[in-house]
Amino acid sequence: VFRAKANLTQEHLANAVGVYRQTIIAIEKSKYVPSLTLAFKIARYFNVNVEEIFECEETDLK
Repeated sequence: VFRAKANLTQEHLANAVGVYRQTIIAIEKSKYVPSLTLAFKIARYFNVNVEEIFECEETDLK
C-alpha cells in the first residue's frame, strides 16, 4: 500500500532497501515475514513507524 501510494515500483523499493524484487513481492503477498532489520529499513524509507506498515498479531508474541 505504501509503495503503491508513493508510485514506486517493486524494483525501486527493493534496490532502496537492499533486497531482491522477489522479496518485496513476497512481503506484499504475505508469503514472507521480513526480518526486523528489513522491516525497519522499509519503515525508515517511508518515514513511518514499523507498526504503520506491518501488523503483529497477538499470537505472534506468544
